[in-house]
Parts: sequence; structure tokens; C-alpha cells
Amino acid sequence: MTLVLDSPRRESTVRALRPARIILVRHGKPAIPTNTRTSHLGFRRYIDAYQESGLDPQSAPPDELLDLVKGLDAVFTSGFPRSNDSARTLLPEAEIIADPLFAEAPLAAPRIPLVKMKVPVWAVMARILWHAGYHPEIENYRRAKIRAAQAADILLSRAEANDGVAVLVAHGYFNAMIGRVLTKRGFSRTGAHRVRFWNAVIYDR
Repeated sequence: MTLVLDSPRRESTVRALRPARIILVRHGKPAIPTNTRTSHLGFRRYIDAYQESGLDPQSAPPDELLDLVKGLDAVFTSGFPRSNDSARTLLPEAEIIADPLFAEAPLAAPRIPLVKMKVPVWAVMARILWHAGYHPEIENYRRAKIRAAQAADILLSRAEANDGVAVLVAHGYFNAMIGRVLTKRGFSRTGAHRVRFWNAVIYDR
């Protein structure tokens, strides 16, 4: 006996079973010192400077990443200089699709006077406080989660329409948030989201 599905349901079933690969890449090293010691006021200024910095000319993608994305004709970015520059370095012939939806989950400098710490320590503290509800005049965690789901939708739509693959060159923490959405949607993960430049994580369905 042959089971015949109505057209909308059949199309939905085929779409759900269609293989898809989404590659989430963290940008390369930005052209700004990343381990300086500063005050909370200095860290506030650093956040702005980091956002505006491009790619360090000496930062090159590893060969295995080049092989992974070889032949792709489009790459998504957040539009920030370090993201765009990294995408152009990784896929110089590809179309750059810049969308602020892929921007990093924001940070706010904690107001802790009389203390100097290295930038990575400030960043970890700021991220913890952001999760705890410290988000003065910036996007909060709930809204960032909604944005991550929207970002996953865009990447999945592109993968389904583009030989099953989509690649994003963006930012470490927000990439991980997108990855959690994809995992909940049944994707399997290869690699891990690490605080490492050019880090790539693959999601397959």
C-alpha cells in the first residue's frame, strides 16, 4: 500500500528531513591588544574600541578551516569590521551577507572602582553579570535568545536553498547561543565553542 500525503504535509516532511550543515566561525584576532590591564572605565572604552577594530593583518585562518569552507559562494557576517574582514580573508571570492542580527551578545562594564584587571577577566565578569540581569541600556539575555533563534532561521533557510550548507563568521558567545538553538532543533555538533580566534563549530542535520 502506498501512503499518499497531502501536498503541504509532504513538502514539510521533505524539508524536515533534508540534510543541512551550518558552520559557525568566530572571527580572527582583532587589531587591538586583547590582554591589557585596565579599570572599569577603561574597559568601557575598550568595548567600543573592540567593536570598531578590524582584523589583525597577521591573523590567518588555519588550513583546516580553509578546507572546510572551500567552494562556498556566500558567507554571513555581523557587519562589524573584525567579522567582515575575517570573512573576506576566509572566502575572498564569496558574497558577504552582513546582518546586524548576528552581532555579539552585548556587554556592559561593571562599575567596580579602584580595581584594575585584565580585559578577559572584565569580560568574564561582565558576561556573568549580564546573565544575572545587569544590562544597563543594552540588550538583555531574553532578547538575545530570541535573536539567536531568528539567526538560526536565516542560516537554516540559506542552507536549504544553497546546496545544504551555510557559514557564518561572527562572534564567539552569540555563535554559541545560535548553536544551542540548532542543537534543540535536532542538529548534531562537531567541535566546541571555545574562546579562540578562528574557532569553527559544525552543526549537521
